[in-house]
Amino acid sequence: MASAYKIQEHSFDMVVVGAGGAGLRATFGLAQKGLKTACITKVFPTRSHTVAAQGGVAAALANMGDDNWKYHFYDTVKGSDWLGDQDAIEYMCREAIPAIIELEHYGVPFSRTDDGKIYQRPFGGMTTKFGKGPPAQRTCAAADRTGHAILHTLYQQSLAHDAQFFIEYFALDLIMDEHGACRGVLALDMAEGTLHLFKAQGTVLATGGYGRAYFSATSAHTCTGDGGGMALRAGLGMQDMEFVQFHPTGIYGAGCLITEGVRGEGGILRNSSGERFMERYAPSVKDLAPRDMVSRAMTMEIRDGRGVGEHKDHILLDLTHLGPEVIHKKLPGIAESARIFAGVDVEKQPIPVIPTVHYNMGGIPTNYHGEVVQLRDGNPDAVVPGLYAIGEAACVSVHGANRLGSNSLLDLVVFGRAVANRCAETITPDAKQAPLAADACDIALARLDKLRNASGSTPTSVIRDKMQRTMQADAAVFRTSQTLAEGVAKMRDIHASFADVKVTDRSMVWNSDLIETFELANLLDQALVTIVSAENRKESRGAHAHEDFPERDDAHWQKHTLCWVDEKGNTRIDYRPVHMQPMTGDVESIPPAKRVY
Repeated sequence: MASAYKIQEHSFDMVVVGAGGAGLRATFGLAQKGLKTACITKVFPTRSHTVAAQGGVAAALANMGDDNWKYHFYDTVKGSDWLGDQDAIEYMCREAIPAIIELEHYGVPFSRTDDGKIYQRPFGGMTTKFGKGPPAQRTCAAADRTGHAILHTLYQQSLAHDAQFFIEYFALDLIMDEHGACRGVLALDMAEGTLHLFKAQGTVLATGGYGRAYFSATSAHTCTGDGGGMALRAGLGMQDMEFVQFHPTGIYGAGCLITEGVRGEGGILRNSSGERFMERYAPSVKDLAPRDMVSRAMTMEIRDGRGVGEHKDHILLDLTHLGPEVIHKKLPGIAESARIFAGVDVEKQPIPVIPTVHYNMGGIPTNYHGEVVQLRDGNPDAVVPGLYAIGEAACVSVHGANRLGSNSLLDLVVFGRAVANRCAETITPDAKQAPLAADACDIALARLDKLRNASGSTPTSVIRDKMQRTMQADAAVFRTSQTLAEGVAKMRDIHASFADVKVTDRSMVWNSDLIETFELANLLDQALVTIVSAENRKESRGAHAHEDFPERDDAHWQKHTLCWVDEKGNTRIDYRPVHMQPMTGDVESIPPAKRVY
C-alpha cells in the first residue's frame, strides 16, 4: 500500500502549519532566531483568514486616555466568565504592549492620532479602573482593515528572514512516534499531486478555527479546523469546544462580518420600532457589551417579535448619524461590504444584521508557551513533546467561555511570538533527528488511499450540508437540554454517514473533491466534539447559554472540558482545572463575580 505512494522527505528544525497571523508570527519569529523553518499553507499566505479581521488588536498603550495592562487583564478574565486561565491572560495582556510596538516597527501601517501615536478605538467589554471606570480606548486599528495590514507585514518579514514556504500544500496528518511525540507532518502538494513528509524537531499547528461546521459563519470557506482534526486523529483531546462565539453583526443573508469597530465608533443596534434596545440589556455600556450578551439580546428581540424585515428575523445596525467623514475615514471597508453584500448605502440606510458564528474559543489545549498539553497520569498539564498550537486552533485558554473583541488578533501575535521565544530556548538549530520508523506514515497513507477511492453513495457536499444545518439549529446562540440531545443524536448519525462518502475524482492533482472530503472529516470530528461537550455542560457561561440551566455554576462547572473522539465516533469527556492564579505577583487573582456591565 505504502509503496503505491512516493514520498519526498524534508528536514527542518521547525515546521509551521498555517500562514495566518499566528502562523506567520511564529514562522518569522522562528526564522529570525536562527531555526530552519518551513511554513506549509493550503492557501497563499495573504489569503489566510486573518486578512479579513477588521476592527483592531487590543493593547493597553494608553495613547488615547488612561489605561493599564492590569485593567486589560481584569476585563479579559471577566469577559471569559471566569473560565480563562489567569496565568495565560496575564502573559497575553502584559506582552501585548511590546508585541504591538514590535509590529509597528516591523511595518504595520496603523492609523494615527493627530500627534502621531497609534490610533485606538473602544471595543466591547474593554474598560478602565477594573471595570469601575469609563470604556477604554484600547483597540489599535488600521482603519477597518487591521488584519490585512498585520498579515501582509508578517508575510514580508517572514520572507525577509528566509523562512521557506510550501504554498497550496494540504496537511494530511501528524506523524507521531511510539513515545507519543510529534515528529512532523505529512502533506499533499495540491498542484503537483505529490506527497511530502516534513520531519521536524517541532511542529506548530496554526490552522485557524472550524467555523465552517456551521451553516452561517463569518469564516472563510477555508476555515475547516484542519489542525484540530489532525490532533483528534492523533488521539489528543480538545478543550472547551462547547464555547462557540456568535458575532452579533454578520450581514443578514451573506454572513459577512461587520466589525464591532462600527459600534466602537458609535453605531447603534435598533429593533423594528427603531428602539436602541441594548439600553435595556446592558445599561452602562449599551451597544458595547461583550459579544455573547449582544448576540443573546438580539436573539431575544427577534424572538419577542421585534425583529425587522419580511420575516421579522433580523436587526438593524444604524450608522446614519455618524456622518460621511467618520465613515470614509474610519470605516471605508464596512461601507463597501454593506454596499456589495446588503445593497445598502450606510450614510442613508441601516445595515441588516444577525448573530453569525464567528470564533471558536475551544481548541487544542496548550500552556502560555504554545506547547500542547494533555491530561496524562493525573497531570493535567503534561506537555506533548514536539507539538505546539497557536491562534484560533489552540485553547490557551485566554478567552475562556467568551472572547472579547480585538483579543483574537492579540492572541495570534502574542502566542506566535511566544512559540518562537520558547523554541529558541529549547531547540538546538540543525540538531540530528532520530530516524522515523519505516511504517511511520502508513496510517496516514491508508487513510488517503481509502478516501481517494471512496465509492459510497453520498457526496461530500450532502453530508456537509446536513452537518452545518444541524449545528446551526441545535448548537446555536440559545441551547436547551432537548435541542442538544437531539443535536447529539443527529450529529452521531451524520458522523457515521461519512463511511458512505462518495469521491468521484480519483486523481492526485488539484483534486478539490478530495480536499473538501479531507476538510469535511476534520469538521465532522470537531462538530461532534462541540455538540457533545455542549450537551454535557449543565450551566450557562459566556457563549454557552443553556436555557434549562440559566445560571453559571462555579461549584460544579468551573473547569475546562476535554473531549476525545475516535474514528467510529465514540466520544469521551474529562476535565482540566482552570488556572485561577496569575503568572506573577504583579497582579492579583480576580475572584469569580456576577458578570454584569
